[in-house]
Amino acid sequence: MSHVDQSYPSTSRRRVKALLFRWSTLLALALVVAPATWLVVGVVVRAVPHWQWNVLTTLSQGTSGGLENAIVGTLVLMAGVALIAGSIGVLTGIHLAELTRSRRGGMGARLAIDVLAGFPSIVLGYVGYVALCVGLHWGFSLLAALLILSLMVVPFIAKSTESALRQVPTNYREGAEALGMSQGYALRRVVLRSALPGIVTGLLIALSVAGGETAPLLYTAGATNNLPTFSLLHQPVAYLTYYVWTDYNQPTDSAHYVSYDAALILVVLVLTMLISARIIVARTQRHAERSR
Repeated sequence: MSHVDQSYPSTSRRRVKALLFRWSTLLALALVVAPATWLVVGVVVRAVPHWQWNVLTTLSQGTSGGLENAIVGTLVLMAGVALIAGSIGVLTGIHLAELTRSRRGGMGARLAIDVLAGFPSIVLGYVGYVALCVGLHWGFSLLAALLILSLMVVPFIAKSTESALRQVPTNYREGAEALGMSQGYALRRVVLRSALPGIVTGLLIALSVAGGETAPLLYTAGATNNLPTFSLLHQPVAYLTYYVWTDYNQPTDSAHYVSYDAALILVVLVLTMLISARIIVARTQRHAERSR
């Protein structure tokens, strides 16, 4: 009986600890969800009452007009970053996860990635301005903006790719080797297919980060009220974050409405990419389960 009586305090203590841990996790979740919800709701409440659909098809005119040039410019920048940073980041992650024999073998590369990820975006923008816009005489241009944005998000893509590949079970690689597949063929047909959800998610999140940047673009892309052209050099590019930042500081209500509209469009773009990432992950995982 005494042994049973002594077990009650320990059981109650474990229940209290489990309850405290559960409430701590709920509190941490609320601290993440609440600010994000507050930001999204704040943008929607400010933008929707004054929203006009012609803002999507009208060029900007200073502190008034539409945002067609900024929308197209943002999409062009994100597409370019997906091409440049996506290629470099995914290939870097593949090399670190699959072609490096040990974790120590890629220590130098991982250190460089960590250092690059730690640089503030405004520092990268200033370096891009000095080295590309001034040093190479490119001026405010699309190519300078793409290179700096890609340099900024490559570490995120490389890390997410490496993490996704390392989560693929070793049995997949051993099974492919037992079937006589070459390393390259097994990587393409087996390993990358299994890691695709994590790679796509990391890529889309990196694009969301690039689309929401302002400081690097102020130094490299400049600003313009015109649509993007096919010229990579000596041609400024419009982007949504410029109008969010600039027009909000103007004294007129019309400029504030343009700022709210730009913020709403940017939020919709980011949410669309995040939802697309979740859909791709769900469908890929479902396809993988069926093929097993």
